[in-house]
Amino acid sequence: MLRNLVTFPGAALLLSLSGEAFAAEPVQSGPPNAPDQTPAFDGQTRAPALDDDVALTATPVTEGLAHPWGLAFVNNDMALVTERPGRLRAVDLHAGTLSAPIEGLPEIDTRGQGGLLDVVLDPDFANNRRIYFSYAEPRDDGENGTAVARGVLSHDHGRLTDVEVIFRQTPAWNSTKHFGSTLTWDEQDRLYVTLGERSLPEPRQLAQDRDTHLGKVVRINADGSIPDDNPFADGSAGLPEIWSYGHRNVQGAALQPGTGELWTIEHGPKGGDELNVPEAGNNYGWPVITYGEDYSGAPIGEGITAKEGMEQPIYYWDPVIAPGDMTFYQGDRFPGWQGNLVIASLSPGGLVRLTLDGKRVSGEQRLLEKLGRVRDVAEGPDGALWVLTDSANGALIRITPEQE
Repeated sequence: MLRNLVTFPGAALLLSLSGEAFAAEPVQSGPPNAPDQTPAFDGQTRAPALDDDVALTATPVTEGLAHPWGLAFVNNDMALVTERPGRLRAVDLHAGTLSAPIEGLPEIDTRGQGGLLDVVLDPDFANNRRIYFSYAEPRDDGENGTAVARGVLSHDHGRLTDVEVIFRQTPAWNSTKHFGSTLTWDEQDRLYVTLGERSLPEPRQLAQDRDTHLGKVVRINADGSIPDDNPFADGSAGLPEIWSYGHRNVQGAALQPGTGELWTIEHGPKGGDELNVPEAGNNYGWPVITYGEDYSGAPIGEGITAKEGMEQPIYYWDPVIAPGDMTFYQGDRFPGWQGNLVIASLSPGGLVRLTLDGKRVSGEQRLLEKLGRVRDVAEGPDGALWVLTDSANGALIRITPEQE
């Protein structure tokens, strides 16, 4: 049984005898994998460690989840959780009980990094009870690709009906890696879908090809149709669903309150995890530029980090944090955290908190690494943070300040 965990984050600012504050040292994360690479601007990596003495309590709500991935709050009392082996469950947030697997899901390819991935509610769920989910869809001859479907959830949370696929990543590929995927609504109820480039040397090149969905962020309407203001909406310069391209494996996204802008976070190779604010039609460089190297230690492509016409990340990590999903915190339970980014980390684990100054990272903090691999983090209706741990015996955990 996972016990309540408490951590006391440290890393204070350094003070002179006169009381003048100097910049804190960055979070201790070890030497970079690519030490000869240099950031494009000050603060693009290794931001000052945050000084924050708030202790946190992590309370397990339910356990026994098999590699949970996505979390969506139905109301104050219940949430939906996906499990990568192809199960969708309802969780009682008070009793911690799990429903039986919800019936009606389509066929899912659960090999490797595939399976049932993210889940979100329709913006009008209160009236139509529709949910959306992403998953690895089996195709012909052992190939597969990320797909998005929607269906109507029964009032007893036992079954989906009227299930239809509204998006299919093309081309399909014979790979069990890098499916993405997270789902995020914008303020006009259009759906962003993040898509991996399938990892292998051949398909990864297609992240630069606007006639494919590999290594892309796409934006669609709720029924799968194309928004008129998508950057390639007429299809003449790229697939009309594409919002941005040149991505590796984006598994986290969040809409920033106030600006309505989409922020994404993606896995780099060995080093080079990236935080981006993808703009319409822009190229984010993979696999031509990256702040990482191949797992063998060899350079990716020409080993360059910048090229004309390719966007720089807002921030990057080397070594990696292996990011899952992320959220902009807006509640009141964590004083001073409003507007901060809270990111799920698979390695070294726990959470990463970032403070922001516009579109620049001003500080970084590592939290609750003892939780291990955290796949998803979300702010609940109660203002607490809720996380899913990624293991064969995964857990849904509620995080609050120790002293409230």
